[in-house]
Amino acid sequence: MSHQRPPHQPRSTPPDHVQKTRSTPPDHSHEPRPTPPHRSPRPRPLPSPHRSQPSGTHRPLHLAAHFPGVNSTTVWSDPRSGSQIAFDSFVHLARTAERGLFDFFFLAEGLRLREHKGRIHDLDVVGRPESLAVLNAVAAVTERLGLAATVNSTFNEPYELARRLASLDHLSGGRAAWNVVTSSDAFTGENFRRGGYLDRAERYTRAAEFVATARELWDSWSPDGAPRPFAYHGRHFSIEGEFTLPRSPQGHPVVIQAGDSAEGRDFAASTADVIFTRHGTLVAGQEFYADVKGRLPGYGRTADDLKIMPGVTVVVGDSDADAQEKAAEIRRLQVSPQNALLAAEQVWGTDLSGFDPDGPLPAFDPVVDSDVVQGRVRQGDPRALAEKWRALARTKNLSLRETAIEASGRQSFVGSAATIAEAMSHFVDSRAADGFILVPHLTPGGLDEFVDQVVPLLQERGAFRTAYTGPTLRDHLGLSHPATRRTPKDAAA
Repeated sequence: MSHQRPPHQPRSTPPDHVQKTRSTPPDHSHEPRPTPPHRSPRPRPLPSPHRSQPSGTHRPLHLAAHFPGVNSTTVWSDPRSGSQIAFDSFVHLARTAERGLFDFFFLAEGLRLREHKGRIHDLDVVGRPESLAVLNAVAAVTERLGLAATVNSTFNEPYELARRLASLDHLSGGRAAWNVVTSSDAFTGENFRRGGYLDRAERYTRAAEFVATARELWDSWSPDGAPRPFAYHGRHFSIEGEFTLPRSPQGHPVVIQAGDSAEGRDFAASTADVIFTRHGTLVAGQEFYADVKGRLPGYGRTADDLKIMPGVTVVVGDSDADAQEKAAEIRRLQVSPQNALLAAEQVWGTDLSGFDPDGPLPAFDPVVDSDVVQGRVRQGDPRALAEKWRALARTKNLSLRETAIEASGRQSFVGSAATIAEAMSHFVDSRAADGFILVPHLTPGGLDEFVDQVVPLLQERGAFRTAYTGPTLRDHLGLSHPATRRTPKDAAA
């Protein structure tokens, strides 16, 4: 298991107050910053904007920065890699995202460590403070950036979580978001209780009720700011009482959902404001976009009510060839021979430790019901996935490791800054996405090149904002603020 490097300096001191009225990225130059020898103390600022809104023929795109949780994406062996735990790492990445005018800063979460054949898998980057605790601290050192926490709906309760999210929304001035996830198996559940685990359909039913209950709580105060009793009675929750916080600046924190299954798509269409997804090609993105947006009218919603933002990797080079060379090396570091075998075991569901990572794929069919690798969900039908791997290996004459590298990669934008800006804008113009959640391979400096080189070109194309035009995350995303729920008693008053 990888060990985290200690921070180079004590964590940054938060400012005494957070200014909320600026229309330009914040200047934190007056604050002390850690200055490790491998990176400059202050990345250079973006060119001064000449307009405050995107113009021209391009659809405006949205951007978010992703800080991975338990993962094998981060290249921790890179000497520039910092701690996954130190507050300075979160501050660096969040401030870089805010300097780049990103919509939000997104924290993934993991409630378990992966297990391989009865032992803790030792190839992951692990160790992360709880997301809402981190974001409450980050709120004090940022001004406009949205703050999105991944919090599990299977092993939490609505009242407590609704209160914590509303608190973040109040303390940040309306920048809170909740990425709703469910837990799939007893391997995670045993951290909380023994037995009583839900199947897939029930997990989504509970999640939908959880969000509905939280929204009842957020709406329970009257328009004039007086607390009112609330009540929710459903299959999974039956609660009554009074909420302790008044309505927060956004009304409801933004709700994000990650999922590609039919249940996940319906849940996003009915409930979410943003869907975090992944797809490898423009065509796959267009198919997903059309499918999910097409479900919205069935829930009384319009296409503008849900933003589709796939997770992507970005590698910026001096030229396209330079970027391709850098990207290939990054993928080799991310998918070691051991990780390649683990990825294949996740597909085939059996021990492949005797296989040569530089040899061919297994010739036998996958074991459908298997727990050889616990803590990671098998996506889709293992037999169909194995056939996809085989077809890829045949077409490109790839080894097992090369196939794992190719198959496990998410949508990537690789090239010069100009190439990446054009490709991203084309992706959004072609309605394959509304924006992107960038997943850097390096923590905490993995966004620096993108913000310094690609964002100005997106602005020049009229595809991205040149200033924040509102204080809340809903303003950044172009989402409406939920109306305050009025009762007959309110109307009479």
